[in-house]
Amino acid sequence: MKIAVVGTGYVGLVTGTCFAETGNDVICVDIDAAKVEKMRNGEVPIYEPDLDVLFERNRRQGRLKFTTDLKSAVDHAEIIFLALPTPPGADGSADLRFILGVADDLSGMINHYTVVVDKSTVPVGTAEQVHSRLAAKLDENLFDVVSNPEFLREGVAVDDFLKPDRVVIGTNSTKAEEVMRRLYEPFVRSGNPIIFMDIRSAEMTKYAANSYLATRISFMNEIANLCEGLGADVDAVRKGMGSDSRIGKRFLFPGVGYGGSCFPKDVQALARTAGQNDYDFQILNAVMAVNDRQRLRIADKIEAYYGDDLAGKTIALWGLAFKPNTDDIREAPALYTIDRLLAAGATVRAYDPEAMNNVEALYGNKVTFCDDQYEALDGADALAIVTEWSAFRTPDFDRMKTALNQSVIFDGRNLYDLRRMVEAGFYYDSIGRSTVK
Repeated sequence: MKIAVVGTGYVGLVTGTCFAETGNDVICVDIDAAKVEKMRNGEVPIYEPDLDVLFERNRRQGRLKFTTDLKSAVDHAEIIFLALPTPPGADGSADLRFILGVADDLSGMINHYTVVVDKSTVPVGTAEQVHSRLAAKLDENLFDVVSNPEFLREGVAVDDFLKPDRVVIGTNSTKAEEVMRRLYEPFVRSGNPIIFMDIRSAEMTKYAANSYLATRISFMNEIANLCEGLGADVDAVRKGMGSDSRIGKRFLFPGVGYGGSCFPKDVQALARTAGQNDYDFQILNAVMAVNDRQRLRIADKIEAYYGDDLAGKTIALWGLAFKPNTDDIREAPALYTIDRLLAAGATVRAYDPEAMNNVEALYGNKVTFCDDQYEALDGADALAIVTEWSAFRTPDFDRMKTALNQSVIFDGRNLYDLRRMVEAGFYYDSIGRSTVK
């Protein structure tokens, strides 16, 4: 099938590459000429495991192309995916100017039947707005607008796309339904469903799913904080809860809050939508409040240990990305930790396997960026772990004690066994567990 993907951010690039991998002819469109030129030359602009292999194979074999010329991509395509940013506005609502702007452009370009697909996460009713923008200049027989929300987890997005739990498609058109079914059938050969529904329900499904997962995270962080006060162990509680088939094991790990491009924005947008419809979504408001507090939990612990004035103290930070296996730092808890530490007068030495360039662009020489995790410890008074990269799970504790001025660890991801920390001789303060002193 002939596909255009408008926008080559995280969702757009994964979408275009994976569709090309199943034999489709894909053109990805972006207004950033320098970025397009780099992709034409084989440079993948984001870090996502396995994406580079698929990207290079399909680029080399001619199934994956890149352009700044929207009109040429439209002339080529029978399906156009809109994978454009929807950043939160000042009031928390999703900013639709990019999507609606492209819809205006498409209304003057489409000249054959085309399915226009909202792939970005958009508020309920957006497809109707896109349809209205297209219909301003187009015969309605020339297009259908479909909602096809993405459910990609950064770090495993390629696998999620190629082997989805489900594909959700919102459409009221039997013609568009057949086109989308044919497109996605190669991805669900193992029997996972393609779920067709009305457009508004499809738009709501994405927000509902992400908001529920964020709610699980905030709930467990509240349980963890209470466990600390009661002397209970949140890891034991988590296992006891997760073994209940009605609850399940996933998204029950406590930590320093959720971040990234989806959960913060989507929870905020759904709460805003509720407010615009005169509904007080109290659970979501609580979820956001808990997360705002939790992402400062490690900084709170450091200041409780050393005092509010951290002048003269050096803190090593392991992990900058909002989660492992990505270089995405949007709403990353590490950034809030850095801001708090710097404001308190601390010196920060940081290491992350993939995200340091992105963070350095924000902080410059305010933070020292190190070549490996052990270099970050040199001369530091304590280590704070913020992202659970695999490389941090089984470190050389003897080497760590030698590098650190004090054997002190604040662990925002509960990476280490408490008994092991006792044996290694660390002061070890984690989330929802007793402190090793």
